[in-house]
Amino acid sequence: MYQTYSLHEKCHKIRLQSNRLGWGGFMIITLVSCAALFLMIFLTGGPKGTGAAFASDDVERARFEICNGPVRINCVVDGDTIWYSSRKIRIADINAPEIDNAKCAAERAMGNKAKYRLYALLNQGAFSLVSIARDQDKYGRDLRIITRGGVSIGNTLVDEGLAELWGGYRINWC
Repeated sequence: MYQTYSLHEKCHKIRLQSNRLGWGGFMIITLVSCAALFLMIFLTGGPKGTGAAFASDDVERARFEICNGPVRINCVVDGDTIWYSSRKIRIADINAPEIDNAKCAAERAMGNKAKYRLYALLNQGAFSLVSIARDQDKYGRDLRIITRGGVSIGNTLVDEGLAELWGGYRINWC
């Protein structure tokens, strides 16, 4: 028959064992216990009800291409617009440089870098589409924030200097 212990009893047993091993033993047991607890929480998706977001929460998945031609199912238009499951989606939390309506060659070049980086990021695995207060923009595009593991993919583009946080207007990239 197996003996079961409460969390409090388990911690008490660890404390007693570490007292016999001295300070160094205490530190080793503490570090190993914390690492084991972290792995258990991470691998099981976190404690229920905490809102902890892990990659396992991401359910959207597709193989993206660069948009080319009239048929657009899963493809990247530019650094802030994609087609996913035949729906046109504007990434709501960022603004990327223009490609087709660029005001200068530098903006067009940066826009192409942003497009190919977004393409690479989307093809790295599952992601989530997060709705915002406004469902669509004035062009009929769905407004969504794209996340992976609870982190905005748009923020990755911003951190890499390929986009800016959306502030309600476009900046001059030239």
